[in-house]
Amino acid sequence: MSALLVQPSPELQIHIRKELNEDVNTRDSDLQAIKEWLQKQPHLPDTWDEQRIMTFLRGCKFSLEKCKRKLDMYFTMRAAIPEFFTNRDISRPELQEIVKIAQGPPLPGLTPDGKRVTIMRATLKDFETPNIADAMKIALMIGDVRLAAEEVGVAGDVFILDASVASMNHFTKITPTVVKKFLVCVQEAYPVKLKEVHVVNASAIVDTIINWVKPFIKEKIRNRIHIHQDLESLYKFVPKDILPEEYGGSAGKMADFNDQWMKTLAEYTPWFKEQENIKADESKRPGKPTNYEDLFGLDGSFRQLTID
Repeated sequence: MSALLVQPSPELQIHIRKELNEDVNTRDSDLQAIKEWLQKQPHLPDTWDEQRIMTFLRGCKFSLEKCKRKLDMYFTMRAAIPEFFTNRDISRPELQEIVKIAQGPPLPGLTPDGKRVTIMRATLKDFETPNIADAMKIALMIGDVRLAAEEVGVAGDVFILDASVASMNHFTKITPTVVKKFLVCVQEAYPVKLKEVHVVNASAIVDTIINWVKPFIKEKIRNRIHIHQDLESLYKFVPKDILPEEYGGSAGKMADFNDQWMKTLAEYTPWFKEQENIKADESKRPGKPTNYEDLFGLDGSFRQLTID
């Protein structure tokens, strides 16, 4: 894992702990409280990975109530969206089709203030639009690995989206339903602290796409989207020394980072298989079972999502 994701230095960890409201004297008792809470929830798994629970606590700034809501939603999503959370074997042909045309690796290094950067891009100019749910599945597989791989936490996430090959033809193949499911999942069920989104190599279509997605996200996040006409303006946010060569950086090659991640996802195949049964059981939930239509329904105005 160490080559995959560089962990923060001891000095940076102090800054990150402050950012995440983490108290080294009480974090173990907080972890214990969440573990005991899980055991009391008839509809949730009794036990789960301690390191992953700690990542949830960090992503929730050690608010126990918020952490409980996120974990409940995480296990709920695993039951609600089987198209994202089953058949998670990176060697499957439909996932290999995505691997051939797209890359989305988190970069190994961290920004000076402890944020993790992920770059997402297509690697071919001309391609048939694949099943977008499969691309989202791979993104969430990487997210699940990161729940354990971020050993001491990070100060937040930065996403760089390369729009150089985005076309209206690709865009028209994407349904609002699958986009909403993915955004609900990422924002409500994962301990992501989204700090910045940078769109590079933007064309005229990018404004259309962003306007289309805006109803799904809170104003706070809309204000964190930056569109760059050139890479120079990107460097004001993300230093060159953690960027790959393709983006004027000195950290290495995108393909190498992506290959490392794909190898790691392959190694995780047995774990992904085991996790298929680790999900909420709505028949045992106290009170009313979750109404998936309420979560993902598209009628009326889009439900405003919460994200830090």
